[in-house]
Amino acid sequence: MTLRRMIVEIGMGTDLTGADYTKAAVRALRDALWHNSLTIAAAVGRTADDMVVEVSIGVPKPELVDKDAVLAVLPHGRGKIEVVKGGLEIMNDAGTNLTVMANAAATVYLDIPET
Repeated sequence: MTLRRMIVEIGMGTDLTGADYTKAAVRALRDALWHNSLTIAAAVGRTADDMVVEVSIGVPKPELVDKDAVLAVLPHGRGKIEVVKGGLEIMNDAGTNLTVMANAAATVYLDIPET
C-alpha cells in the first residue's frame, strides 16, 4: 500500500489583540478543518483514524507556535506539523499591540492500494 494524497484543506486564523501565534495557528487549522466533513476514508474502506494529516502553518514568528497545541485540534488521524515563516503581523495605530494572522494547510493522506 502507498500513502496517497486525498485532499488539501486551507484556512486562516487570527489573534486580534494578544499577539498569540499559537492561538492564531490553532484558529487557522480549525478554519481549514471545520468547514467540511470528509467521507473519503469510508469510500475507500478506511476509517477517519487511518488518515495521516500533514499540517503546514505560516506565521511571522514560527518559533512562537506550540506545535502540540496545534496538532491537538485534529479530531482524527495521525498528525505531523511544520511551522514556517509566513502569515502577517498588523501593528495598531498606537504601536502598542499586534494582530497576528496565520495560514494553515492540512493535507490528508490515506494508505490505499495502488491500482
